[in-house]
Amino acid sequence: MSKVTVRNLTHLPLILKRAERYDSKVVRTGSVFTNTIGTITSFINATNFTTSETHADGEARSFKDVHVEIGSFSAKVTEFSPPEQGKDVLRFYFECEGKRYQVDVPTATDTSTVMERLSEGDKRELTAVYIARHDFLAIMSSSNLHAWMKEVRDEYPLSLLSIPGTHNSPACYTALPSVRCQAVGVSEQLENGVRFLDIRVSATPDNDNLALVHSAFPVSLTGTKWFGDLLSEVYAFLDRNPSETIVMSLKREGTGKASDQDMSRYLRDRFIRGNDGADAKRWWTRGHIPTLGEVRGKIVLLRRFNVADSVRKSENGGKGFGIDAAHWPDNCDDGKCGGGLVRVQDFYEIDQSTNIERKIGYSHAQLERAAEQLFRNTPDADAGDKKNNNKVKPPPFFVNFLSASNFFNATCWPERIAAKVNPAVIEYLCMRHGEDGKGPKKLKVGDACTGIVVTDWVGAHGDWDLIRCIVGWNARLQAKK
Repeated sequence: MSKVTVRNLTHLPLILKRAERYDSKVVRTGSVFTNTIGTITSFINATNFTTSETHADGEARSFKDVHVEIGSFSAKVTEFSPPEQGKDVLRFYFECEGKRYQVDVPTATDTSTVMERLSEGDKRELTAVYIARHDFLAIMSSSNLHAWMKEVRDEYPLSLLSIPGTHNSPACYTALPSVRCQAVGVSEQLENGVRFLDIRVSATPDNDNLALVHSAFPVSLTGTKWFGDLLSEVYAFLDRNPSETIVMSLKREGTGKASDQDMSRYLRDRFIRGNDGADAKRWWTRGHIPTLGEVRGKIVLLRRFNVADSVRKSENGGKGFGIDAAHWPDNCDDGKCGGGLVRVQDFYEIDQSTNIERKIGYSHAQLERAAEQLFRNTPDADAGDKKNNNKVKPPPFFVNFLSASNFFNATCWPERIAAKVNPAVIEYLCMRHGEDGKGPKKLKVGDACTGIVVTDWVGAHGDWDLIRCIVGWNARLQAKK
């Protein structure tokens, strides 16, 4: 008979101290009206919506005190059988640095839960994700998602972080179902941990107003949405949270007749040099991967368009304008651009729903490649470093798009792809990521970052589990010597 496995994804050791087993009860939540609307919306968008919660009922019918040490980033199979669905609840008690915590499995809903703190004055938060079909409990450090970068040291290159992102980030408005990619707006995404924004704009000759689009379509059917307004949201967020940085991938799409070169001038003259030059301080437009300390409070430009010669020569001493990703590899499982600064998984042409498994496999493989990277912040690590003026080369950005779509197949519209891909990636991050040989390519693990993971349809009905799982892997940097 299977037993519950516990994986500790924090940088501190955990001790399982006690287990109790209860009868379960189902508690209805919400009103008839909100449940009806939520269920309809969930059906249309293929997002998860629950109208009930599972709780422990009455007194524990059995218990056992134990002492099971679970080291940082390690897993242990416990002696406890998993709870039987609909019949009982298993309550675990853990200790971390002398503080006590408890969590029930299954959790009250299908989403993650913050473990209950039992020690007075304890401010640490731990998050638990229970994967019922594998009898697997993952425990990770909770983060203040609005300012999670505050816990990461300045000297780390940005490419070493585990960064959640969104695909076609502002495509959250009323739109064609094949066009809409997000459940909530950019401000809410940022407040909940997203730090990579994928922005597509349409440019018109002799008009520096850039309209937000997804391919040839506007992101909203109720009126044009503008890049300048989006920037105001981003600036306001960074003003509130100066410890954070945002990587912005910017690309020209849509039906506008202006060129990439035109757009590069619009971006420089209005949006970067504008506001009497004050906004220039908000941007990182150099052509190399920065450290986090260099770009706190700034937008890092990942440029998916060509630039006018006048723009290139005028910026950064003539050394370019942004991290150059203009030659983006199309529909690839592992492509390179930017002179090797960017590696991309962006397989998006899904022609049938069964092909989604191929997409999931590519996503897992890119996570594994990102995890393999190892960064040593030691100038004299070897002779090669000395030849490079004592500068250690950072790993590239591993950009991993979980998104895909097929305009002509409703089962392959963005939200329906996300309904299958996102849970599969959560499961991988909880169970296999950061383990030698557990990925598709059986690679060794280095610093175990996830890279930039670009998602669709996160935040629907308050479900931020995927974002929490990505951010949680930054705890590996806290354990790094």
